[in-house]
Amino acid sequence: MTPDDITLLVLAGGQGRRMGGVDKGWTLLNGRPLIVHVLSRLEGQAGQVLINANRSLDAYGRLGPRVVSDLEGDFQGPLMGMLSGMATASTPWVLVVPCDTPALPETLVQRMVAGIGENDIAVAHDGQRAHPVVALIRRALVDDLRETLAAGERKIDRWYARHDWCHVDFSDQPLAFANLNSPRDKDDLARRLEHDGSA
Repeated sequence: MTPDDITLLVLAGGQGRRMGGVDKGWTLLNGRPLIVHVLSRLEGQAGQVLINANRSLDAYGRLGPRVVSDLEGDFQGPLMGMLSGMATASTPWVLVVPCDTPALPETLVQRMVAGIGENDIAVAHDGQRAHPVVALIRRALVDDLRETLAAGERKIDRWYARHDWCHVDFSDQPLAFANLNSPRDKDDLARRLEHDGSA
């Protein structure tokens, strides 16, 4: 698997309820939107980049990657965003990441590829817990995901369990998967990034 075999899909289509309903991709962290942090961390590591968004479409479009909205409305959750991106991608693999994890490992793509083995899905694990929306997924599963959503399933873990999947160990970088669900999370992460010099 080479970078040209992978589409990077950044999920920015949620409601941001725990952040007061804001479009989290445009939340500023150390002066830059979260979506810009994520794209810059993974720049050049995938043959194609897509942003899944349901608001601020023009603003996301100005960032360069193609913007893909959910195939069905009403903010149906990350699985719908994943389906929408997988249905659009033209590569055999899709690497999904959320827009609110601005400190992702810069080696994320390389390590996910190395860790997936013969599986269809690889999920990042920080040593304490899994991060289901940081996943490398075989795009050929798109029809199965479409059928799963049509049947009413919205739980990522239950969809993964239908397939051959594995964890990829990132226990050496547990803080890299910190995400922002509250203003306090944002303040804590801003301080840490400034301290680490990676803001």
